[in-house]
Amino acid sequence: MSREEFPREPTSDPDHPLPHDATASTGRSRAAAPARSQPQAAALASGRPRIIALDVLRGFTLCEILFANIQLIANHGTAVVTQPMGDWDPWLGLPIFSLLFGIGFTLLLDSAADRVSRPWLVLLRRLVALLAIGLVHMLVWPGEILTKYAVVGVLVLLPSSWLPRWAVAGLAAVLVPVALFGGGGPLLIAGLFLLGSALVRYGVIEQIERSTRGPLLLGLVFGAGAASALWVHAQVEIGADPMQPSFTSGLADLLIAGVVVCALLVLLRTPLRPVLRFVFAPLGRMALTNYLTATLLVLAASRILGLPVGQSLQVAFLTAGAILAVQWLLSALWLRRYRQGPLEWLWRWATWARRPPFGRVGTG
Repeated sequence: MSREEFPREPTSDPDHPLPHDATASTGRSRAAAPARSQPQAAALASGRPRIIALDVLRGFTLCEILFANIQLIANHGTAVVTQPMGDWDPWLGLPIFSLLFGIGFTLLLDSAADRVSRPWLVLLRRLVALLAIGLVHMLVWPGEILTKYAVVGVLVLLPSSWLPRWAVAGLAAVLVPVALFGGGGPLLIAGLFLLGSALVRYGVIEQIERSTRGPLLLGLVFGAGAASALWVHAQVEIGADPMQPSFTSGLADLLIAGVVVCALLVLLRTPLRPVLRFVFAPLGRMALTNYLTATLLVLAASRILGLPVGQSLQVAFLTAGAILAVQWLLSALWLRRYRQGPLEWLWRWATWARRPPFGRVGTG
């Protein structure tokens, strides 16, 4: 396995740091770490590189979520008129986004422990702010996910920051299969949050852009597991209600999501890396801004322009593609001048309880 590492760009964004010390590997909770002086914290924050793979995964997942949900948004949460894939749920975004949220939360915990004496308070403010954002978003899209993320984060992810890494991994290993037997829901979100946190604390995320063989082999295992689960679902559950979730169908969806993640990680180790970064990273770096504005753009297309988004799958997909193209262009132009999106900036303000610099590129 090659040990050559693709270069990663430095960033001053403390919300997406790469761990620089051994804490993630030792499993010690960062909530108990001593605070460092402001100059030390500033030096750490300014020199940490972004993990480009996480930006690409966020951007890709954002696209998938919009394509899967656009008709539901246009119909204000009612049933989709056209189901393009039979009884298989095409929304793979939930497990990937949930995993990424757990990863981002734990990376932020690491950063907060280097900067303040009470990192748990920083994380609590972040989750409360996310809850407020989600409640406002719910007024226009009742199926939004941010409120669930915030509540599960407060109840599960925040307390887990005081647990050793083996306990976090063990809880994830229990919650995920239990949730699949129950049809998913908040319990699955909790399990994936903890899985993402465990991946950081065991040092996996630190190595995420340094390996090709690991994601390739894991993707093959996930693919074989997904094929087996789908076969069992087809053989054993013939005659069951196709709209009723089952363990095998839920397991297949989860494993397929894992295949997608592994495939992207492998492709990022190939000459396609610049293409994937060009297409998805701008969307991923402004994921919150783009997630929320997509809802407004879908509603504008269906209610102001009168497009039959909720009645025609073809119109829905064309509209989603147009929205993503506009968002990509605006994100790319915005990030040429600023280090983060406008809503990401406001979220950071709420997280750290002080107004951050707007972060023009090229300024200190």
